[in-house]
Amino acid sequence: MRPNHHQFSAFAYVVREGSFSAAATRLGVTQSTITQHVAKLEQDVGTQLLVRGRNGVRVTRTGQEFYDLADRLVALDATIWEKLEGYASMKAGRIRVIANAPQPALRIIGRFNRLFPEVNIDFGLYDWTTATGMIRNRLADVGIITDAPQSDDWDRHVLQGTRYVAYLPATHVLATRDQVSLAELAAHTVILPETGSLTQRVVSAKARELGLSFPRKVCMTTFPVMCEAVLQGIGVAIFLRDSSLIVDGIVEARITELDAEHKTFLVATRDRAQLRLIREFTSTALSNMDPENDHPGDIGVPYQTSP
Repeated sequence: MRPNHHQFSAFAYVVREGSFSAAATRLGVTQSTITQHVAKLEQDVGTQLLVRGRNGVRVTRTGQEFYDLADRLVALDATIWEKLEGYASMKAGRIRVIANAPQPALRIIGRFNRLFPEVNIDFGLYDWTTATGMIRNRLADVGIITDAPQSDDWDRHVLQGTRYVAYLPATHVLATRDQVSLAELAAHTVILPETGSLTQRVVSAKARELGLSFPRKVCMTTFPVMCEAVLQGIGVAIFLRDSSLIVDGIVEARITELDAEHKTFLVATRDRAQLRLIREFTSTALSNMDPENDHPGDIGVPYQTSP
């Protein structure tokens, strides 16, 4: 027998939610129902699609191929539902947003939440490589990613352009300078985001080009931690301007060799970008961020769930 829609939908949600129990909660069915649907799909396909583990599920190579199709089916089903029901009033739903820096993502999420307070938002902060991979593998609805690669399967919208700067404590010997060089920074402890970040890639490439090394380098996982490390005098941090709103006690200086502009994009797969929920989030991101303009437009009937 051919796999049915319910089997594909159950499988897609297990992958997106990370577990059978979370998928069951999201779809409003029992966990045993989800388990049966996925087991029947694996039986019909003739191979294992998911590997169950203590920390959740892992998708096999064949499973990833089927997930791409299953998630497209879920998105198409949601689009058809919207057409039949006459579009949404955004009174419910859920959207998963990921980013490789807190800003401008949190600013956009804040405004979207004021406009549509009944929509649930899942937000995750990841390094550039992971965030890009999650959009490519359809594990998030929207990504806010610096220098997001081009893809025929993605909608991309430019949100802002920015450049790399050095963040220094106000008492640092270089704090009075408007501009510093990488060679000058190399004489101090340099704080960088974790491996896989865009910053690591850009700074490492430029250092190789210039024949520089950073004898004292500290890698940290989040921008707030990096800022706190600067305030505690651990070292000098390098990241994109406006990545974080933590500025008290911190001075920024341009970096001579890193003067290229890096653009932050909002990205979503083309089929999901057509969904009402994603379109409203995109519109919010691209609109004027003036809080006085925070009011939803003329929208139709209640929105039940998002894929």
